Amino acid sequence: MPSAGRSVSPLVGRGASAVAAVLVIGVVLTALLATVAITAVSVSIAALVLRSLLNSAPKR
Repeated sequence: MPSAGRSVSPLVGRGASAVAAVLVIGVVLTALLATVAITAVSVSIAALVLRSLLNSAPKR
């Protein structure tokens, strides 16, 4: 129970901002992870296409 002279609202405000900061950091890290995954897939597809083109070049 808080004493009569103290207010609980600053503590609640700090807790809410901490939760918001954690959520924002989580969203940013998730977006970075998704970007890395998409880039890896794109590079692997490009490597497969390039390998296919290089392997079929002498047969032409």
